Amino acid sequence: MAASYISVPGEATVTAIVVEGDDGSKGRRSEKVAPADADIEVAGYGGCFYILAAISFIPIIIFFPFSLFFTIKIVKEYERAVILRLGRLSSKKAKGPGLFFVLPCTDDVRVVDLRTITFDVHPQEILTKDSVTARVDAVVYFRIVNPISSILKVENAYNSTYLLAQTTLRSVLGTKKLGELLSEREAISAEMQHHLDEATEPWGVSVERVEVKDVTIPPDMQRSMASEAEAMREARAKVISAEGEQNASRVLREAADIMDESPATLQLRYLQTLHAIAAQNNHTYVFPLPVDLLTRLFAGNKS
Repeated sequence: MAASYISVPGEATVTAIVVEGDDGSKGRRSEKVAPADADIEVAGYGGCFYILAAISFIPIIIFFPFSLFFTIKIVKEYERAVILRLGRLSSKKAKGPGLFFVLPCTDDVRVVDLRTITFDVHPQEILTKDSVTARVDAVVYFRIVNPISSILKVENAYNSTYLLAQTTLRSVLGTKKLGELLSEREAISAEMQHHLDEATEPWGVSVERVEVKDVTIPPDMQRSMASEAEAMREARAKVISAEGEQNASRVLREAADIMDESPATLQLRYLQTLHAIAAQNNHTYVFPLPVDLLTRLFAGNKS
């Protein structure tokens, strides 16, 4: 089995593996590995390094096996170690997890935690696009994916990501209106995550998630928004009431037309009304008068 490596700066390394079977046939398989640091080079060592290395081995041999406590390091499963030998990067690949050997006098070991780190962005005073002052805080989740870049390209990856999150929060929310800020939190969080991830990628940091926690506006603005919402609700209620009255009047007109065609319907409606009154209040006494009698009396008065 033979393997060839094709590395493109800024992209993942493609490994082409040629597999030879038992019958002599050959196959080709491509695999993608982690992105290579094309701009990070491992420099060679001069004669001074070899002199110091030889001197370092003298106390290691003399105090053996007690010197093993200083020369063997242990890195946990969620950690990686970057070794700087005489101030230079010793290898393009970080050490770990497990045991590895270091020279006490020449090696500087930097341990990097690969677990997800969470921090709160303190409330920031922002001015929205429609000139409203608001206080907004957020939560950022990130982790280190390239330990070597996080050591060599930035002094403190945690503090740099934190400060960048503050400035990104102000710049992104400053382009939004107050209504968008209150109703489109998911879209704003996704936009912030994109900007942060793009800016921290050279540092070996991957921003996994950004969440806008709370949006606080001044009390005067809260009262104004409450008054506006109440006025809008009252206007909608009046419109609904007017539409109901319009529909009811239309139905009543149709009922009046039907009663006009059949005079007996009015008498039945009168009796139904009396029944409803008797059921609601038993102390009410109703003396029904025939409608025909009233009609005859009105006709006699006119004559």
